[in-house]
Amino acid sequence: MELNREHFRAIIFHNFRRGLSRQECFDELNSLYSDKAPSYSTVKNWYNEFNRGRCSIQDESRAGRPKSVVVPEKINAVRELIKQDRHVTYREIEASLDISMTSINKILHEHLSVKKICSRWIPHNLTNAQKKARVDWCKEMLEKYIQGTSKAVYNIYTGDESWIYAYEPETKQQSTVWVFQDEAKPTKVVRGRSTSKQMIACFFGINGHVATVALEQRRTVNSEWYTTICLPEVIGEIRKKQKNRRIILHHDNASSHTSTQTKAFLTERKIELMGHPPMSRVTSDLFIVLVDVLKSSQALLT
Repeated sequence: MELNREHFRAIIFHNFRRGLSRQECFDELNSLYSDKAPSYSTVKNWYNEFNRGRCSIQDESRAGRPKSVVVPEKINAVRELIKQDRHVTYREIEASLDISMTSINKILHEHLSVKKICSRWIPHNLTNAQKKARVDWCKEMLEKYIQGTSKAVYNIYTGDESWIYAYEPETKQQSTVWVFQDEAKPTKVVRGRSTSKQMIACFFGINGHVATVALEQRRTVNSEWYTTICLPEVIGEIRKKQKNRRIILHHDNASSHTSTQTKAFLTERKIELMGHPPMSRVTSDLFIVLVDVLKSSQALLT
C-alpha cells in the first residue's frame, strides 16, 4: 500500500499523542519509510499545529482565486469590457474582474483573438451618401471609358497642388541599410522639415508628365492664379504636341478649381471636366506617387 500525505500525518499525530519528541518522531518515520518519509520541517510544522489544538489531518479550505480563471464567464466579461471601452487597459480589466495579467493576456489573445492597434488617419469621415457618390462616380467612369480601353483616356489630364520643402527628412524606407550580424544598428539624428517651401501644381496624362507650375512668393492658390498662370501653361504644353487635341481635365473640388472664374475659363476654351466626387481624396494615386518622387529628388527646388 502506498502511503499518502494524510497517512503520514496520522502517524505524526499518533506519535504526538504518544509523547514522542519531534526528533524522535522524525527518526522513527525515517527508519521505517526511508526516502518516502516526510521531512523534519514537515514533522515540526504538524507538531506545532497539534500543539495549537488542531485535530484534523486534512487540508483546510483556502480563500482566494480558483486554480484557473480562464472560464467562459470571465472570457465573456472581458469581451463586454472591450465592447464598452475600446481603450480599456490591462490594469482596468484586472481591477474590474479580479484576474491576473497572465490570465487577461491568455483571454485576449488565445480566446478572443483581439489585438490593440492605432487608429488610421483619414482625410474625412464620410457619410453613407458620400460613399455612395464615390462608388457611383467610379461606375460611371468605368462605363463611360469602357473599363479604360476607350481612346478617350488619352485625352484625360489630371493635376493637383502640393508643398515641396527645401529639405525633406529621409523616410524610414529611404534610410534602410544592410548590416551584418556582428554590426551595430545604425542611427541618425532626428531632423524636421525646413521652413523654406514652394507650392507647385503638377499635371500629367496617360503618357506621363505634362507640366509643373510653381506658385511664386508663397502665395495662396486662388482662381486668378489658376486661370491666368497655371492652366494656360498646362494647356500650352498639351497643345505643343497636338494643337487641336480634345482635353478632359480632372482635378479635385478645391475652391480655386470650382469657382465661376475657373468654370468660365474652361468653357471658353472648350475644355471638358471629368468631374470629381465630393469629399474625395486627392485626384489620383498616381499623383501621390509622382509628388513623392519629386519631393525625394527635389528636382523642382530653386
